Amino acid sequence: MMRIGRKNGLAMILMVFAAAWLCVPAVQAADTIRMGVTGAHSGDLASYGIPSVKAAELVAKKFNAKGGVLGKQVELVVEDDQCKTEVAVNVATKMLTEDVDVVLGHICSGPCKASLGIYATKGLILMSPSATNTDLTKSGQHNNFFRTIAPDDAQAKTQIDFCLDKLKAKTIAIVHDKGDYGKGLAEFAKAFLEKDSRGELVLYEGITPGAVDYSAVINKIKRSKADVMLYGGFHPEASKLVQQMRRKNMKTIFISDDGVKDITFIKVAGKYAEGVYATGPMDTTQNPMAIAAIEEHRKTYGSDPGAFFLNAYAAATAMLEGIQIAGTSDFDALSKTLRSNYFETPLGRISFDERGDAIGVGFAVYQVQNGQYVEIK
Repeated sequence: MMRIGRKNGLAMILMVFAAAWLCVPAVQAADTIRMGVTGAHSGDLASYGIPSVKAAELVAKKFNAKGGVLGKQVELVVEDDQCKTEVAVNVATKMLTEDVDVVLGHICSGPCKASLGIYATKGLILMSPSATNTDLTKSGQHNNFFRTIAPDDAQAKTQIDFCLDKLKAKTIAIVHDKGDYGKGLAEFAKAFLEKDSRGELVLYEGITPGAVDYSAVINKIKRSKADVMLYGGFHPEASKLVQQMRRKNMKTIFISDDGVKDITFIKVAGKYAEGVYATGPMDTTQNPMAIAAIEEHRKTYGSDPGAFFLNAYAAATAMLEGIQIAGTSDFDALSKTLRSNYFETPLGRISFDERGDAIGVGFAVYQVQNGQYVEIK
C-alpha cells in the first residue's frame, strides 16, 4: 500500500472539495429551467432592452407561482450586450457556460446575427421580441431563431403603402444608419418604392451613428424637395435629425420605424417630435392578457412598460409553455412544438412558421400627438 503524506493528503482533500463545488452549478441547472435574457440593458438603447428583462421577470414569476415548468422553477440569467455585436458574441458564449435552456433576446438585429451560430452549436433556441432583420429567418443559415415581431420587409411595405396611399407622397428620401437593422429596412423600402410608379425615390443616403451634426444629409434632403423622409435606425439619431430639420424650418414629413417608436425619442426630440410618424407592432392593448400584463408591470415596477414589453412577454410565455408541452427543452422537440402549436399571449394567439417568424403579428402606423404615440387607424 502506498503511504499518503500529510501534504498529499491535504491536496487530495482539497481536490475532493473542489470537485464537489464544481458540481454544484450542474445540480442547480438540472433542478431549474434556466432562461437567458439578453439585450441592451445599459447605454443609449437600454430603453429597448430593460422592458424585456421586466417581462421575463413577470412571466417567470407567473409560471413559478403555478409550480414552474415540468415541476421546476424558472430561473433567469440576465446579460447586457449593449446592442453591440462584439459584446453579444461574449454574452452568447457565456450563456453556453451557464447551461441555459432557452434565450430571450437579443434585442437588436446585429447581435442576433453575430450570436446565432454560437447558440446553434448547443442547439439553443433564441427568440427575439424586436429583431426585425429579414435575413435572420429567411437566409436559411440557422433554424434556431424565432421572433415575436414581424420582419423588416413587412414593416417597409407598411411604411411605403402609408406614404403613397395615405400621405399621397410623390417624392421620398430614404436615410439609414448603415446598420443591419436600419439599412436592411431601408433597402426593402427602396425596393418597394422603386416598384411603384406613384412615388419617386429622390435620395438614398447612409449616416454615421453618434455624429453630433447631420447638416450635410439634411441639406441634401432639402434640395431633393422630398415630401417625406423615411429613416431606418434608432431614436438617438432620429431625434437629432428631426430636431435639425425643424430648426431649418423644413416641413418634410418624418416617418421612421419601431426603433424610433419609443417614449425616449419623444423625450429627447421634445417639441420637434410632434407629428412624427413611426411604424411599430400592432396595438394589442385591448387584449385581456395585454391588459393584465401591463397592470402587473405598473403594480410591480410603478410605471408603464416600455418598448417591446408585450413582445417579450409573448416570447417568454411561448418558450416556457413550449417546454411544458414538449416535455423538454431539447432543440428538435421544442422547435417542433413551437411550430405546431398556438400560444395565448398579450399579442393574441400566435404560432411560428417553418422559418421562425411569428404567425398572427404585424405592424401599424403611429403618430406623435400631444406628446404620445397614437395609432393611425
